[in-house]
Amino acid sequence: MNFEHTQERRMLADSLNRFIAEQYSFEKRDRIAASAHGFSPEIWQQFAELGVIGALFRETDGGFGGAGFDIAVVFEALGRGLVVEPLLGSAILAGEAIATAGNAVQKTVLEELIAGATIAALAHDEADSHYEMSRVQSRAERSATGWVLSGAKAVVLQGEQCDLFVVSARTAGAVDDETGISLFLVPATTSGLVLRGYQAIDGGRAAELTFNGLALGADALLGIDGQGYATLERAIGRGVLALCAESLGAMEAARAATLEYLRTRKQFGVFIGSFQALQHRMADLLLEIEQARSAVINAAAALDADRLTRERALSAAKFSIGRIGTLVAEESIQLHGGIGMTWELPLAHYAKRLVMIDHQLGDEDHHLQRYIDLGKQLAV
Repeated sequence: MNFEHTQERRMLADSLNRFIAEQYSFEKRDRIAASAHGFSPEIWQQFAELGVIGALFRETDGGFGGAGFDIAVVFEALGRGLVVEPLLGSAILAGEAIATAGNAVQKTVLEELIAGATIAALAHDEADSHYEMSRVQSRAERSATGWVLSGAKAVVLQGEQCDLFVVSARTAGAVDDETGISLFLVPATTSGLVLRGYQAIDGGRAAELTFNGLALGADALLGIDGQGYATLERAIGRGVLALCAESLGAMEAARAATLEYLRTRKQFGVFIGSFQALQHRMADLLLEIEQARSAVINAAAALDADRLTRERALSAAKFSIGRIGTLVAEESIQLHGGIGMTWELPLAHYAKRLVMIDHQLGDEDHHLQRYIDLGKQLAV
């Protein structure tokens, strides 16, 4: 199998890497990440103009990519720059849910998402969901005019700046049943929606949403009542791939920074990169990063395969990325010594992001168990 990128993907990667290198310095990124907004609207519009958002959507949905390797190319570049703009929440998670389950009218918002004019987010996680995709306690009850939504959602990416939310709620079944989950389109201006924003530990912002008898029209239902789990699985699966590729980009940046440090830092009158013990540790790290790259390639190639093949490849990749990302963070800081922990050094921020990626959309323990469970289904 040929894993070389097409000319279009190479051009996209070159353009995006160059833009981030020239327009998204670490100092600028640090200011953006710590701002009250949580990201830069100007940079967001530039991403739209460069076609970065469109590359994450299929041609049938108004984009010009949307395949696994398109997602991998974009997010590896974003990982190298520690980009905090809401490509994961808006283009991948919410965008895929709308593209998969939306009707013709609902899908008209995709054009606005691709243009960067509208920002959306998936509001699915809850405080005690423990990464279990089917565990949904928020409820939606039918009313004379549509639906009434009650409950709460946690860690909604860039929620304060979103115009639209894709919200999961239970319309039937027990709290952890796969059946009975429905999805709803909820504009941010809807009466009864309470939002509390906060600073994310690794940069940018997130929010908690609370629904207090929130009234929705019948046209707010996204897809078929009670059958939202499959849509969630597809959207979150694409998000897992995006995070794995982002982690790979961050690993590469941490590796490059560590190599540069070993080549320039002197101890006992010689460069510490000449110490054999440190060379061995760095060689082991390079091998681990290549294993992570193989896992991302496998997941990207399996994104359009049958469900079990796709989900096992994604969980295998997320498990590998979680383990290797944490290892890269630890080793890079240890090889830098005390300076590796300083806030002013970009490496500390890469290390923090690598650790936090492990906890997004399921950590390594969760995905290892999921991989095992899916394997049992395959054997039946």
